[in-house]
Amino acid sequence: MFCLAKAIEIKGLSKFYKDLKAVDNVSLSIEEGCIFGLLGPNGAGKTTLISILITMRKPSDGTAKVNGFDIGKEADGVRKSLGIVFQDPSLDDELTALENLEMHAALYAVPKKKRRKRIEEVIKLVGMEANRNKEVKTFSGGMKRRLEIARGLVHHPKVLFLDEPTIGLDPQTRASIWKYIKALNKKEKITIILTTHYMDEADSVCGKIAIIDRGKIIASGSPTQLKNGLGGDIVSIKCAQSKKCEAGLSKVSWVKAVLVHDGVVDVRVEKGEEKIPKILALMEKQGIKVESVSLRKPSLDDVFIHYTGKTIREQEADSLAGMRLRVKVWGRKR
Repeated sequence: MFCLAKAIEIKGLSKFYKDLKAVDNVSLSIEEGCIFGLLGPNGAGKTTLISILITMRKPSDGTAKVNGFDIGKEADGVRKSLGIVFQDPSLDDELTALENLEMHAALYAVPKKKRRKRIEEVIKLVGMEANRNKEVKTFSGGMKRRLEIARGLVHHPKVLFLDEPTIGLDPQTRASIWKYIKALNKKEKITIILTTHYMDEADSVCGKIAIIDRGKIIASGSPTQLKNGLGGDIVSIKCAQSKKCEAGLSKVSWVKAVLVHDGVVDVRVEKGEEKIPKILALMEKQGIKVESVSLRKPSLDDVFIHYTGKTIREQEADSLAGMRLRVKVWGRKR
């Protein structure tokens, strides 16, 4: 993986809808040739930010450049230099894979002499040689995703945006999609910017990431940097009295942080294997029955919890509740 000049430069970008800040004063730089991940729950602002960068929506404030083109002043240059795979399917089911690619190549003015060769290259890249002449309506979800990725590459984009490329797919198919994404980054030498709420996948695929929550970038860096930034080990305790457990451990000097989520108490400490007996002794002294205990190194999930106080699932639930409340309020106004 190689990172050179800036493929994306964002300065103070915001998007407001009445009382909702979908994107809130985001500033970010993404280097050429990287696989960059935007992580966050549904409703965090990932798709809105992408839609602004690809010029589908205008920002309320701020500026951004894609491949050196200003999104406000040079929209045509931006569009010609990027590819996009949307979260929702956008293929023509009645056409074959080959016909979908030919139509896209024509729309992007790929020269006829080069068109067929390029189509064959991208078909091979995503492993769909045997299905080139089959109608898309016969494809599985994973096959459609691979074809959409191939379509986004036909016109030799410098930047490829992938909005939740594996959402709704089974784990095996998701792993296959990530394999193709890493391969095309290496072979095509393009910058890939993807959005996802699968923390484990971003950890294994992305060279750098930014965590976005409620429209704001709350942390950025390589997965290793972010995880090492927490320090120590995570001791996870499952017990019926999680709040009492949290209160007791919060008073201990050698405990760096305590967070309760999904009924589990996560305790961040140095040398976790040495601290487990001490934690269990403290629980016993307080009359707290521990159901299970485990030890691990910090993950990107822990990074997210550290900055937000909640898991990504809990944040998604909050976002959904907020959306329902806004719909209810707006309905009353009407």
